[in-house]
Amino acid sequence: MLTRVIFNQKGGVGKSSITVNLAAISANEGFKTLVIDLDPQANSSQYLLGDDATYSTDKPVLEPNIENYFDEVLGTNQSKGLIGNALGNILKNRSKGLDAFVHQSPFKNLDVIPASPNLGALAHALESKHKIYKLRDALQQLEGHYDRIFIDTPPAFNFFTLSALIAADRVLIPFDCDVFSKRALYTLIENILETQDDHNDRLSIEGIVVNQYQHQAKLPKEVVQQLKDEGLPVLESMLPPSIIMKESHHKNLPLIYLATEHKLTKAYQLLFNELEQHSR
Repeated sequence: MLTRVIFNQKGGVGKSSITVNLAAISANEGFKTLVIDLDPQANSSQYLLGDDATYSTDKPVLEPNIENYFDEVLGTNQSKGLIGNALGNILKNRSKGLDAFVHQSPFKNLDVIPASPNLGALAHALESKHKIYKLRDALQQLEGHYDRIFIDTPPAFNFFTLSALIAADRVLIPFDCDVFSKRALYTLIENILETQDDHNDRLSIEGIVVNQYQHQAKLPKEVVQQLKDEGLPVLESMLPPSIIMKESHHKNLPLIYLATEHKLTKAYQLLFNELEQHSR
């Protein structure tokens, strides 16, 4: 089982699109694949599950979801603190495994644990009760159930992102070619390396995924070359801009199922193949 986190502290760089489309290719290749959505915006959840995972003020959030899992984690601690609880009651209230929060997507081999817009409200309680390793432990229990796990993260270095990095084997960094993204990249990499040193020595940066890459434009070429010259792990497979991505989102169809022969689909396939070569 290989777990990848897709993470960038900057929003709007294509995290959810990259998460879902790589996961969909993984599933299409025959790998039993799970997407875990830790971003309260729930873009990955909505991409794969459509209206069921699309929330509004007058529509309840899809359950079970990842917020329910972390609620269980907190509830476990609280139940254990009650003096006089019978052993049977304590065992009964123990947190469920992550498999209890999985939804099947419409696509073969591809499952989802959806996000919740209320997830962020739990962060302080989880931090104060030192639950930072709970996701890692829960993922270890899924060994044998899945071949590949992809975790979408919020655009911030917070409890949930740190939990994902602690739980993961690899981290992918989406990057769009502008000066502000380049400046933020160094802080992001420092945070990842610090997590590696303090919490997860098996974590590695699998690569920087250049998104919205316009190969005929001068600035993107210069920015990418600067990253390579500085020794940063820029992946060779880059993702071009295309309006088909909006259609893919609108139809809740990852590209591999929407337009197999499209140039962007082929770019994602090349990216997936490059990552899989690294994992051998």
